Amino acid sequence: MQSSAGDVLGGLKVVYADDALLVLDKPAGLLSVPGRGADKQDCLSARVQRRYPDALIAHRLDMATSGLLLMARGAEAQRRLSQCFAGRTVGKRYVAVVDGLLAAPEQDWGEIDLPISVDWPNRPLRIIDPQSGKPSVTRWRVLSRNEAQQTTRLELEPVTGRSHQLRLHLQAIGHAIVGDALYGGPRIQAMAERLLLHASVIELKHPVSGQPLRFVSAVPF
Repeated sequence: MQSSAGDVLGGLKVVYADDALLVLDKPAGLLSVPGRGADKQDCLSARVQRRYPDALIAHRLDMATSGLLLMARGAEAQRRLSQCFAGRTVGKRYVAVVDGLLAAPEQDWGEIDLPISVDWPNRPLRIIDPQSGKPSVTRWRVLSRNEAQQTTRLELEPVTGRSHQLRLHLQAIGHAIVGDALYGGPRIQAMAERLLLHASVIELKHPVSGQPLRFVSAVPF
């Protein structure tokens, strides 16, 4: 296996690279995959595939979210990584700054358990839907509070992997992520130039060797 950690591809830092696995550090504001329209073709996957033509997406981050993202090299590695995600054996942690002073739970970690479904009239937005939503669970703990700014820094662990899960869950409990233009409203959006959500840690077993791997990305805010 050949690692090229430290390389930069079109503004993307390559955290790890071998014959089966790539770990990238995505900046905020970049799509994970192409969107609809000519103006949405620049994305992480396209930039990476210029260097690694066999690179395939294994999961995604929202355009506004920064941090660690995995890609597989080749269809077999992608299949194995997809099985890892489906089996919830990939550990992910995020750091977010949310509006308001959130009290720490009695235990070290709190839990948000609210089902999520697509808001069909307003796609791509999601909604909390107790009747027909898919089970969705987020664990959270307080890292620090900023009384002057009335914000709280959280570590988040998505147990499930629904689209917009972290953003929607935190908005639903009254503590939207600072800078969130989709779920936070004008005041929340105006609090920061970007969404303050970063994929900071990812843990998994290598899809070929089974070796335990852990990657960390410094939080840029």
